[in-house]
Amino acid sequence: MPRKAPKKRAAKRPKNAAHGASRGSAAPRGSAPAGRKTIPPSKSLEIRLIPIIIEDEIHPGADIPDTLLEALQHNGHQIQLGDIVVIKHKIISKAEGQLINLATITPSSESVSWAKQYALDPRVIELALRESRSVIRRKNGVLITETRHGFLCANSGIDVSNIDGGRHALLLPEDPDRSAQRIHRELKKQTGIAIPVIITDSFGRPWREGLTEFAIGIAGMKPLRDDRGRTDPHGYKLKASVEAIADELACAAGLVCGKLNRAPACIVRGFPYQAGEARILDLLRPASADLFR
Repeated sequence: MPRKAPKKRAAKRPKNAAHGASRGSAAPRGSAPAGRKTIPPSKSLEIRLIPIIIEDEIHPGADIPDTLLEALQHNGHQIQLGDIVVIKHKIISKAEGQLINLATITPSSESVSWAKQYALDPRVIELALRESRSVIRRKNGVLITETRHGFLCANSGIDVSNIDGGRHALLLPEDPDRSAQRIHRELKKQTGIAIPVIITDSFGRPWREGLTEFAIGIAGMKPLRDDRGRTDPHGYKLKASVEAIADELACAAGLVCGKLNRAPACIVRGFPYQAGEARILDLLRPASADLFR
């Protein structure tokens, strides 16, 4: 297992006068349904994406909030009021010690047989099955599972890239919402600003080629924007417009983070979010309403 890195403490940042404020805390407007805060429109409709470059490898025990703030300072940036921090889960999983030595995994004969057909690592297949709540599909060398968190993805989200050449596999964070909440609290403590945090991972999608980013953990902002009850410019009342903004922001951040850019996190600046308690479960459609399972 990689050694625990010595903990570094970032210098205290000056408190912001608007402690805890966010773009999402502005006064309601328009004719939104009763009891729901509305989101003020962006004046410029311009969103900026600022990659957070981290050159050093993340090891178990690393302090992610300190690492992010130090990397921002090193690259001449700082957190501003209204920013959102989007973090790829890999550095969080590494810091939390979610690393599995594949030499310790003994695959079942079933995993060995199935993996052999498609030139796969049977230990990864075995680990994916152990980390799953259920198997959705197993066909043509692709294993689609439902993770313990409720995510539907390949191999229970287990990854062996960008770690140590294939000796270890990386699991998803045990509780991504809890990880996001911890980072959210620490960033607020150090900067004086309540900064929403979104944790992401790359998943495939039914009927579409390629991977894209999905939100798997969230803190400090609502993951959905509900426009039902509002009217469009032609006077039509919206009836089914619930937008998965956490996933959209995850995808936007993925454009600058990439897989090989040494940028495992990103600042989203200029997006008018709705502040508040949040959970990623709000983005997961229950099986009873799922038309495809």
